[in-house]
Amino acid sequence: MRRAPGTLGALRGLLLAWVLLLCGLLLLAPQAQAQGIELTTLKAERDEDALSLSFNTVYELPRPVEDALQKGVPIYFTAEVSIYRNRWYWRDARVARVSRSWRLAWQPLTRQYRVSTGGLNQTYGSLHEALNAMRGAQGWRIAELSQLEDDAKHYLEFSYKLDTSQLPRPMQIGLGSPEGWALQVARNMTVDLAVRGTP
Repeated sequence: MRRAPGTLGALRGLLLAWVLLLCGLLLLAPQAQAQGIELTTLKAERDEDALSLSFNTVYELPRPVEDALQKGVPIYFTAEVSIYRNRWYWRDARVARVSRSWRLAWQPLTRQYRVSTGGLNQTYGSLHEALNAMRGAQGWRIAELSQLEDDAKHYLEFSYKLDTSQLPRPMQIGLGSPEGWALQVARNMTVDLAVRGTP
């Protein structure tokens, strides 16, 4: 019977330690989120003959990624979209899938950053300007309307990430999954195929 107060005190001490640990993790959460990608805009709109997507993100390159870039290693970001049609009798049908990649490279001779996407190349004087060119897309055609059914429900799965699969092979083998290289964001949303009236 005399051991009960000691046991109760130990349990209280353990509970206090867990509460302090949880508070510490909550205080560190904003710092961890700052190393990720924040999706600020994701909008799908119906045009005359296609479904278009616009998105914007906010992020900064973690130090390991920026160091590799400065050492001549190009880095890639990839956006992927899959569109599905709901089916009650079977698995949902994927009706479209598209992707877009951005390649960022540092050019030491000209001291500029080069961004390449879809066969287009542009140079920038600062890393901030180069990243701004890669952080989103406007009016990206992701599906033809002929692929969608007006009377069916559709949704899309969107992802945007630092694509380590496009790094040089020797670097992929040694990379594993270190901290700082796991930049990504994903979101699902319902697709509205209603025709918008013109103002």
